[in-house]
Amino acid sequence: MRRPVQPSIDRAVLLKGIRRVVVKVGSGVLSNGGFRLHHPTLERLSGELVSLRHQGLQVVLVSSGAILAGMDHLGLTKRPKSIPLKQAAAAVGQNRLMWAYEEAFQSCGQKAAQILLTQEDFRYRHRYLNARNTLFALLKLQVIPIINENDTVAVEEIKFGDNDILSALVAQLVDADLLVILTDMDGLFTADPRKDPSARLIPLVPPKGPEIPFWTGGETSLTGVGGMGAKVKAAKKAAASGIPAIVANGLKEATLTRILAGEALGTLFVPEVSRMESRKRWLAFASHPKGRIMVDEGAKTALIQRGKSLLPSGIKAVSRSFGAGDVVGLVGEDGIEFARGLTNYSAEEVERIKGRRSTEIEAALGQKPYDEVVHRDNLVILKE
Repeated sequence: MRRPVQPSIDRAVLLKGIRRVVVKVGSGVLSNGGFRLHHPTLERLSGELVSLRHQGLQVVLVSSGAILAGMDHLGLTKRPKSIPLKQAAAAVGQNRLMWAYEEAFQSCGQKAAQILLTQEDFRYRHRYLNARNTLFALLKLQVIPIINENDTVAVEEIKFGDNDILSALVAQLVDADLLVILTDMDGLFTADPRKDPSARLIPLVPPKGPEIPFWTGGETSLTGVGGMGAKVKAAKKAAASGIPAIVANGLKEATLTRILAGEALGTLFVPEVSRMESRKRWLAFASHPKGRIMVDEGAKTALIQRGKSLLPSGIKAVSRSFGAGDVVGLVGEDGIEFARGLTNYSAEEVERIKGRRSTEIEAALGQKPYDEVVHRDNLVILKE
């Protein structure tokens, strides 16, 4: 029997007071190792989610499976490789996937809702807030939202994305207290447990310290994409924003119930001690900078070490066009982005006031609505 590395944290204490949980389930779980939706597995997982809601938790489900369901209906035995065929399979399969969930939840007396998202819904603040408000309204109505990428139109997401990363973004979007990523493995292993008898389960990944070597698995399977590497990336993204994440086996009975009871299942990614405020989580993990501002070393130190705002005196150069209120990336003289923020001035205005004192802004622009180019309340330092 494999011996897991002994955990050094009390999960029951860490997970005490959980109110809102995001659960991601992949095609490998929903297919139960086959080539089509495995309805008994889907029904079991739906029942577990309803049980959690009856315990007083708010539950958001991020579910793969549209392409899988479409493959079955179209008679395909291999995951499509071309973008148009993937889109076609997703278009055919999305309504079949949702109907399967609708039937499963209806048998438990639970209402569900479908939400399809793309990266654009996270990059732009107004769309981000619209999605956030819709989700909160659904949760208040005791409806379980079922979220998937809009694969029929999001070419880039199909080609490069996966629902693991989407689940981390959704967890940040709804201020989740926990992210659970369900896979067909017991968690993160040091090697392939199906081939290497010395492979050990890694029950805990701390927020800091040396990188723990782990087995990534394949990047794609017959039914899904991403592999364990994508799940680790998503779990780390959630943990970096202060949300604990657990990668566990969704093929085993009552996994969700046991996790919420504090049982040491799967691999726990311990969150950062401090919890990022909603706006700063969006800036750090979901926003898409429209331009860049290069700052000198003095300004960089003031921003990182002393929590100061960005003043025009510390700015050396501006790149790309952006307007007041847009997200910009802040880079050092080495060209590496170390922070993001909402700028108070356009690129043209920053170009005219760079290197000047705040008292000189009005003379240069004819007005001075702000002393700061980026205020510290609208700025987040990026983790390496």
